[in-house]
Order: sequence, then structure tokens, then C-alpha cells
Amino acid sequence: MSIDTVHVDLGARSYDVRIGQGLLARAGDEIVALAGKRRVAILTDETVAGLHLPALREALARHGIAAPALALPAGEATKSWAELGRAVEWLLAQKVERKDLVIALGGGVIGDLAGFAAAILRRGVRFVQIPTTLLAQVDSSVGGKTGINSPQGKNLIGAFHQPALVLADIDVLGTLAPRDFRAGYGEVAKYGLLGDEDFFGWLEANATALARDPALRQRAVRHSVAMKAGIVQRDETEQGERALLNLGHTFGHALESATGYSDRLLHGEGVAIGCTLAFELSARMGLCSQEAPSRVAAHFAAMGLPARIRDIPGELPDDEALIALMAQDKKVQNGKLRFVLARGIGQAFVTDAVQPTLLRQVLADSR
Repeated sequence: MSIDTVHVDLGARSYDVRIGQGLLARAGDEIVALAGKRRVAILTDETVAGLHLPALREALARHGIAAPALALPAGEATKSWAELGRAVEWLLAQKVERKDLVIALGGGVIGDLAGFAAAILRRGVRFVQIPTTLLAQVDSSVGGKTGINSPQGKNLIGAFHQPALVLADIDVLGTLAPRDFRAGYGEVAKYGLLGDEDFFGWLEANATALARDPALRQRAVRHSVAMKAGIVQRDETEQGERALLNLGHTFGHALESATGYSDRLLHGEGVAIGCTLAFELSARMGLCSQEAPSRVAAHFAAMGLPARIRDIPGELPDDEALIALMAQDKKVQNGKLRFVLARGIGQAFVTDAVQPTLLRQVLADSR
């Protein structure tokens, strides 16, 4: 299968996203072509290190590049001040300079944290994303959003720092646990829901085969990345259109915070519930048909994803507490909640004209 390249055109900060099979084994070739034989330091997590770090080191060693690595704990809780500080101090101890490379080998947690570490290290060093999860390949590795979480909310501390290269190896997705693959799919479906009804229709017909068919996986990743690249090129720092990429996230991030960023609710699962809630709210506001939220919920259920708040195991805070968590969302302006809603599948937009009564009804009915 051929390698696809999606170019993210941001002037001096432009870079390529390479998508295909066998890219991990070719990482040395790609990195030497990008930066020569500069010093390389790898940030990863303990789970990914056991699966993919030896292959990456071997690929680099073929070009004479030694690559020290720091493996952080796996899981969303790693996106913290403590682990960020540990990573930065380790990179300093490795004597990483501005023209050297930090490699983020892992899912969204490692990509976000390593990118933020690279952004603040010596006021900015280059980094390469090698995303190992479906969620990271289609979303967090592209676009330059980096950061960590706060007890006040998700991703509230961070910086825009674009990678120098993204290598999305379709083969590594075969090592994902089924639940992690499904969670990543929540972000794939989001692209169809926010701006491409034809893509969502293709997913309805093909998504159940993605886990076992590399060609379909590559097509889904390529299309998702191309959609995101187009939006990022037009709105790099989320002044307008890029907020559409947060479809489902106002609800989802609040639910993640309410579950303590634990494995009770993975990020992509929160996005799936959030997308369903966003379409339900849109329908109740008369913006889209009553059939649209049912179609969204049915598709996520068919993929084995949660679609309602009641699908989350364990106790949750009440609706007022969830709304308070939503108030920490990054889209809040002048103290007003802003939501990504939809006039139909593929027709998302941002608004702050949401009646609190309808919002509470939607939350209550999802429990």
C-alpha cells in the first residue's frame, strides 16, 4: 500500500503528515531527511514503550542515531504539572538543543505533553509526532495544540506548537485494545458529523470493518487528517472555524472531568456522547431534524461506543455540576457557554444562543 502525504500549509511552520503502513520501520529515513543526524530524545509511555520503542530505536540506529527515551505512566492522569516537569528536566539532562528533535511516541496524552514540553524547552525546540492510537492519528497529532490538564478542566494549560513532521503508521493500530480503537473512532466520526455528510455515510457503510482492514483504516485516517489540515490552515489558533473541531467536546470534556480522567470514560467515548448530546440539543432547538440525533446515536451504538450519559458506569455529579464544569470550556467568551451545534449532519456551527432550560432537559434525558 502506498504512503499518503497530507501537507499542512502554515508558511514557516508547514509540515507533512505521512500516513501508511510500515512508517515506524522507516522513521529513521524520514527523520534524517527532515533534520539530518541531530540529537533525538523520545518521550513515550510505559505501555507503548513495550510495544513500539524497540522498532523505533532500531530504525534510528540504522542511521547512527542513538535515541534515549523516557517512558511516563500510561493514562490521562499523566497530562499533569508533575509529569510535564519530569519530562522537561529529563530533556534538559539529555542536553536537547533548539535544532534537535523531541519525538512523541504514543497516543494523545504523550503527544500533547511532549509537544508542550518541546514548546517551553529553551523557548521552543522541534518535535515529531509518531501517533500510535487512532485518536492521535486523526486528531491530536495534527494542528499543534499541546498541553496538560488542570483540576479545573481538560487542556486548560498549553500552547500552540506545530510539529515538524507527523508519521502515522497504520500498522501500529493493530496493537490497540478493541476499546481504545473504538474510542479513537469517536474522533473519526466527528469529522463527518461536523463538515462532511458523505464521509459520515461512508463510515456508516464501512466503519465496522476498519479494525480488520488496513486499506479502509488508511482511507479514514487520510480523510480525517485532510479535513483537519484544511481547517487548521484557515484558523491555526482557533479564532473562529477551528472551534468546529470541538464538536461534542464541551459535553465530553465535562464528563471526562467528572469521571476524574479515569478509564471509566476514555476521551473518544466522551466525544461520542458529546456529539449525540450536541445533535439532541440542536434538534430540540429546531435547528436540525429529529431523525439526526437518532442516526448519530444509532451509529455510535453500532460501533460499540456509548451514546448517552447513562452509558457511563458509576455515579456522576448532577446536571448543575456538569454545567459548571462546562463553564471551564476554552470556548467560553465573556462568561457565556458556547456550543458546537448542527443544522444537520455535516453542518456544524458555533453559538452561544442556548437556552439553559433546554440544556438541562437534554442532560436529564440522557441519564
